[in-house]
Amino acid sequence: MMHPSFLSPLIDYNRSMTGRQKAAATFLVLGILLSVAAVTLNITWIITNWSNGWRMVMGVIFFALIIAGLITYTVFLVREIRRNEQQDSFLHAVTHELKTPIASIRLYLETLQSREVDEVKRADFYRTMLADTDRLHNTVEQVLRAGYDGTGRKSSKTRMELDALVCECAELARKRHHLEEANLSVKLPSQPLMVLGDTEELHSAVVNLLDNAVKYSGESVQVKVEVANVEGKAQVRVIDEGSGIPAVELKKVFDRFYRVNARSTRQVGGTGLGLYLVKNIAKRHGGKVFAESAGEGKGSVFTLELPLSKT
Repeated sequence: MMHPSFLSPLIDYNRSMTGRQKAAATFLVLGILLSVAAVTLNITWIITNWSNGWRMVMGVIFFALIIAGLITYTVFLVREIRRNEQQDSFLHAVTHELKTPIASIRLYLETLQSREVDEVKRADFYRTMLADTDRLHNTVEQVLRAGYDGTGRKSSKTRMELDALVCECAELARKRHHLEEANLSVKLPSQPLMVLGDTEELHSAVVNLLDNAVKYSGESVQVKVEVANVEGKAQVRVIDEGSGIPAVELKKVFDRFYRVNARSTRQVGGTGLGLYLVKNIAKRHGGKVFAESAGEGKGSVFTLELPLSKT
């Protein structure tokens, strides 16, 4: 059972969200009412001053400016509300992603300190704590990368085998999520694909794609990775049989803080930064990333495309 101290931040978060939503709804309704009032006054002005041409024209122009200002205000308000909700969701997700492994590590350490544990259980505890440490490291790394992303950071690019990098990332994902090779398979081309890139960044991009596929696969994980030369481009395709993505959200999933709103994915952890980082890494390497899905419950395919190195 979760300790009450871990529930209080969540309760405070929900209360703050409710307060913000009420305030936002109030200002949104106010903006709409003011726009309606301005339109009504404009129509009234036109009717009452129909015979006086110049007064009617000046009044129409004046009221049109007021209406345009109110509409602009309302549009920006809605955008700001959405942005704040995404940032709040991100902060809540990061808090959860940090506190959960910390609580787990603390529990195991307290157990090891307070009682005698046989070697088998001790080894199992160590493995779990190392996995939680990796999860913490991954979360912190994502937040840091998102923080300095787009700040002009220069990448150190070298010529590398994309095949070897993908295999290394796949092995890391298997260990992190306790998967067998049958659950996460890799298909490589007959000839190695050479790309020019930052090893650390491309490693992060592929790992994020794999973690995303595993997380949204549910209990039955079946992820396939295909590396291929497609029309002179190196492609890494990550295919899963998970919850899928609605058509209207295929491009939105790469936005910062954005998370799919499908019912089947609401309980999936994460910061909402992984795919955003993949998109920016691909862009910095002269490539792109895109998603495909037949719809909710029908799995998805994420493709990272990079230019091949000619020298």
